[in-house]
Amino acid sequence: MKITGNQSTVSEFILLGLPIQPEDQDMYSALFLAMYLTTVLGNLLIILLIRLDSHLHTPMYFFLSHLAFTDISFSSVTAPKMLMNMLTHSQSISYAGCISQMYFFLMFGAIENFLLTSMACDRYVAICHPLHYTRIMSQSVCILLVIISWFLAFAGALVHTILLARLSFFRGNTLHHFFCDLSALIKLSSSDTSINELVILIVGSLGITVPFICTVVSYGRIGATILRSPSLKGIYKALSTCGSHLSVVSLYYGAIIGLYFVPSSNNTNDKDVIVAVLYTLVTPMLNPFIYSLRNKDMKGVLRNIIIRKMYSK
Repeated sequence: MKITGNQSTVSEFILLGLPIQPEDQDMYSALFLAMYLTTVLGNLLIILLIRLDSHLHTPMYFFLSHLAFTDISFSSVTAPKMLMNMLTHSQSISYAGCISQMYFFLMFGAIENFLLTSMACDRYVAICHPLHYTRIMSQSVCILLVIISWFLAFAGALVHTILLARLSFFRGNTLHHFFCDLSALIKLSSSDTSINELVILIVGSLGITVPFICTVVSYGRIGATILRSPSLKGIYKALSTCGSHLSVVSLYYGAIIGLYFVPSSNNTNDKDVIVAVLYTLVTPMLNPFIYSLRNKDMKGVLRNIIIRKMYSK
């Protein structure tokens, strides 16, 4: 801890990590390493398949490729540092490293949120307004939605980072987490955090609640359209086109609801850490499986590539 004049600032933070026993560290580190590698390789495969096959050059897969890149980045913000700390039995992270980790965690988390909403709107237009789909979801509109997602996420994360940088930490430098979480850092601060909490409320309402409402409304309209469909074939086709995305949305928002809206027990810190593992490691890892196993187009492209490779030998 450095002392400058009458102010005291920390030079590093101590991350207590996951609530697991020391003798189980090696087993869990191997498990989390396998999960992280699966996340990276699985999402890279999605990006590769979309780029290689022209049939997948559609708005839905355009958003999916950006979602896959975001999932890789989102997990890479926290997983490598967590694994390094577990393997080296070190718990420290520099102040600059902690602030940077928090910034990129917030940014990529927000981008994923906005991309999921864009994908929900894409499915709404495809099912509810199929005749106008190509006009509404044009290439320029899709690119604009991605640019807006990045800009809003960048701006929101930057605001939180600037406000956090003005806080002092007299009470200590120990975080009950495996990464530098914004709420954990605010709780640790000895400064007045009322502005930070107000901004979290405002930005959280705009950045999480509004996209969530848009997603729910989109799927509500989709559901109403499906129920009006006279044929079972039409219902099955509509469900198959949005089933994968709906599964991912359920995982993503389910973790957020479990963290912020479910009443806490006495082990609040442990619950927060466990739920954080769910949405930083488990959900990004499951996304490639959901989109490959439940998606006929992705399975078809992968099958064709494997067959071509086999016959080219």
